[in-house]
Amino acid sequence: MNQAQSISRQPVDNIEVLLSKIYDKTAVVGVVGIGYVGLPLAVEKSKVGFDVIAFDRNPKRVSQVNAGENYIKDVKDEELKFLVSEKKLAATTDFALLTNVDVIVICVPTPLTITRDPDISYIVNVTNEIAKYLKVGQLVTLESTTYPGTTKEVILPRLEATGLKAGIDFFLAFSPERVDPGNKRFTTKNTSKVVGGITSNCLKVAATFYAQTISKVVPVSSTAVAEMTKVFENTYRSVNIALVNEMMLLCDRMGIDVWDVVEAAATKPFGIQTFYPGPGVGGHCIPIDPFYLTWKAREYDFHTRFIELAGEVNIQASYHVVHKVNRVLSANNKALKGAKILILGVAYKKDIDDYRESPALKVMDLLLKEKAEVLYHDPFVPKLRAHGLYNWNMDSTPLDKEILSHADCVIITTEHSAIDYNFVVANAKAIVDTRNACKAVDNQYKSKITKI
Repeated sequence: MNQAQSISRQPVDNIEVLLSKIYDKTAVVGVVGIGYVGLPLAVEKSKVGFDVIAFDRNPKRVSQVNAGENYIKDVKDEELKFLVSEKKLAATTDFALLTNVDVIVICVPTPLTITRDPDISYIVNVTNEIAKYLKVGQLVTLESTTYPGTTKEVILPRLEATGLKAGIDFFLAFSPERVDPGNKRFTTKNTSKVVGGITSNCLKVAATFYAQTISKVVPVSSTAVAEMTKVFENTYRSVNIALVNEMMLLCDRMGIDVWDVVEAAATKPFGIQTFYPGPGVGGHCIPIDPFYLTWKAREYDFHTRFIELAGEVNIQASYHVVHKVNRVLSANNKALKGAKILILGVAYKKDIDDYRESPALKVMDLLLKEKAEVLYHDPFVPKLRAHGLYNWNMDSTPLDKEILSHADCVIITTEHSAIDYNFVVANAKAIVDTRNACKAVDNQYKSKITKI
């Protein structure tokens, strides 16, 4: 029998004791997974007074945290060092220490399989570990993006198999992460937090916990609503990006500058939200989350045609970039095979180091398959290593006159602010600009630039 099972059930005492610990910051917080979501969360909880134990299977990350070495751009180096030195934050690979925490926050990856089905193996594995050490009076909350139903259908039965009951012995909730890497305006603290609980007691405890560090907590009626909210947010972005990317393809056929169209439409003060075209979509959310929803929808004999079409259009945008490069090279009597192509920016958005699911990688892979010679420069990403569908390795090359002048074509796939685009265009033979990064360059160079 689980030791916790031998403790008599006193639901009022359980919830009041935990709420009291949360209010006076004596609750120990365990954050499972210390990547782009987990480490900023651990730091925020430590800053307001909670003692935090960060759990991760990666010993390198654990060692870095315990040495006060930061590896996440959205975390301030000095804050991490201070919290570690003050023993407010520590990391471990030992999941047995879950018995020492009062709140467990799960922040593990939720990728797709090669067939674009959800891979929730990280959630399952972590839940099985938590179940081994689950005790009366703990809050468990999932932040990893997933399909509606995961918390209730996957996590709940595994935790209740211990003999403990959600809402009485322990508390279970879902509160989706809303991290936007590199966003200076909206951070973990001032981005509103949606929270759904398995029971009303679960919701009360989870909402109270998040309210200690988040400016606005938004309670919803169930964990499924909270889960659906997250996938809806990113599906909304995916669909609208697909719309503007399809406009881009049409404008290319019609000889119309899509950037002029988008910027003119953006002047309307109502009825439109501005989205911009590009070489595809990237990051760990927009290219992935909608497929969690399409997968789950099939269980209900429902096919999300609109969402799936958006995914197809956004993938097609990467092929369109390669097509444009081929046209530019042909105009200069050059074949794509054997051409020297410089990719400018591989991060999925500007001024960050995150290249997960970056459309630049898809463009590079397509070019390599056409036997082009591909180099890249990114001030934030010094090395690219084989992962997922891409089995090639590269190091960032210096951005100098020699590199630029020897390239048959430069493709701007990420518009990093630190890059001098006048310098780039002045020294390059030809540019394919997928981000409108060259809109302010000197007019004398405009003839070198082809927009997507």
